[in-house]
Amino acid sequence: RADIKMQYKQLSVWNLKLSDAGTYTCEYGTRKVHTSLHILKLTISLDGHFLQNEVPELILIQNSSSPLPDLSITLFDSNNNRVTPELQNKSRQKYIVNLKKLEAMDSRTWVCQVHSDSPLINQNISFAVKVLGFQNPDLERKYATVDSTVILSWHLNSQKIKWKEGFTGQLNWKQQDSAKSHELLDFNVTAQGQLHETKKSNNLLFEIPESKPESTIKVKIPKVHFNHSGQYQCQLEYRGRHAQSKIELVVMKVSANPAGPLSRGANMTLTCQVSGPLPPNAYLLWERVNGTKMDIKHSKQREVKLEVNISAAGLWSCHLMEDSDKKISFHYHVEEASVWINYVIIGASIGGSLLAFALGCLCIINGISWQRRRQRAKRMAQARQHLLENKTCQCQQ
Repeated sequence: RADIKMQYKQLSVWNLKLSDAGTYTCEYGTRKVHTSLHILKLTISLDGHFLQNEVPELILIQNSSSPLPDLSITLFDSNNNRVTPELQNKSRQKYIVNLKKLEAMDSRTWVCQVHSDSPLINQNISFAVKVLGFQNPDLERKYATVDSTVILSWHLNSQKIKWKEGFTGQLNWKQQDSAKSHELLDFNVTAQGQLHETKKSNNLLFEIPESKPESTIKVKIPKVHFNHSGQYQCQLEYRGRHAQSKIELVVMKVSANPAGPLSRGANMTLTCQVSGPLPPNAYLLWERVNGTKMDIKHSKQREVKLEVNISAAGLWSCHLMEDSDKKISFHYHVEEASVWINYVIIGASIGGSLLAFALGCLCIINGISWQRRRQRAKRMAQARQHLLENKTCQCQQ
């Protein structure tokens, strides 16, 4: 591992080891020159291959023939931002530091800056960090209306960091944290770095889109039902370690009671409901398009159901708001009953009233007749009883 270049009086040593540290002496005739070689070795855990939210461990070791100096360590991430590490162990020979939890954007080259005043050391040691993970937010919320089409996407950074080593993963769905989990698909990366997916569930509620960017996991729900809401979690596995990203699907539906056209003078109840849960700054809002302020109704924050009683036909809209931002809207057209339908309804009402009146009168007449017949029968019975008593008296005389 060494070579001497006589014309330059140079000694070249490559593939340095910690044991190479020490004092090197060059003798030329009666002259001697001494040079001290100080060795620094930096290692990173897991060979620099991490999943998101993992914490790398750096180990810095120094060796020298002279007393070991006290080193100061400064780290700079892939964006050249200074990072303050957590020092786990410090001795003059060995320093162990932990970095922050990694995100997908932390991939690329980091720099460890080592400094000492005596002896003077200013050394920058670069090391590569590859973080396999999702470019999605930690918790993403997606909104959809009943019967609409929704596509859920998870964006991996495997192509960006040219990660070609094998990893596997799966996509699961469950409606609540405590509910049973349903595996929708699993996937793995090929030797060329391409994702290969396999549909696992026999449920026809979702599809796997054909066209999509590289390193993207997608599922398509062509006709959303209210019970399709819940947590869709995509999970990576690499060498027994896991990383996951979750999308919460919130579905909105609207119903009317009574259903059908709205007659003049009648009322209807519109109900807007979301599957929830909602963030603290979210609420529901009912309004009539081109209506007045009287047609606007707000729910309380995080309330997942809002009813509004209406007497005016037209286009009504239910909005899911986060602060002042409309996340999703459901438009419901309330039709006004036709004039002839109103006349039919009015006629039916009048006819019903007349029929009820006639039935009432008939009942009254029948009641009076029945009462009269009853009284007549009572009088006849009394008369027969009276005659019978008179005859009995005459016979006794």
